[in-house]
Amino acid sequence: MARAGAVTQAMAKPAGVPVWDAFVRVFHWALVGCVLTNFFIVDDGETLHQWLGYGASALVLARVVWGFVGTTYARFSNFFPTPARLRAHLGQLKRGEPPHAAGHNPLGALMMLALMALVLCLGATGFLQTTDRFWGVEWLQDLHEGLGQALIGLAGLHALAALVMSRVERTRLVRAMVTGVKEPY
Repeated sequence: MARAGAVTQAMAKPAGVPVWDAFVRVFHWALVGCVLTNFFIVDDGETLHQWLGYGASALVLARVVWGFVGTTYARFSNFFPTPARLRAHLGQLKRGEPPHAAGHNPLGALMMLALMALVLCLGATGFLQTTDRFWGVEWLQDLHEGLGQALIGLAGLHALAALVMSRVERTRLVRAMVTGVKEPY
């Protein structure tokens, strides 16, 4: 009798879905570490700041490659935010239908691409400031700082959206970025 109860309980709760591979998870948390350390701990222009910036850029470039050759849910083709995908997703949200995407939902994909683009732009503007031509050029310094502020703002919005969408989808999204498995709660 106890065995039948265990089977019924196991059937009642859907199993998690393996989504984020080890590369995606390590990329995510390493990038978080680079960005937060650079923004909140390291003073501007220091060697560590530069190397963390180059490291963040290298991580993003590796993730771009992985977006074409990686596992199913890591591939851009799986989640690229086309206008049709965005309309469908927004329509579901508007109708109060909890959208479920095995990988990134279209808005999450849009955010991910924006964050990666900002990191690459920060890497480029930071590097340019070390060259003879752009050393001490004020507009480039201002652009670099503005991009950094935008990155922190979007990263905060990204974290908040992950918490909100966890509730909407009833899925442990933050835990999934640690374990690789999206599971309901």
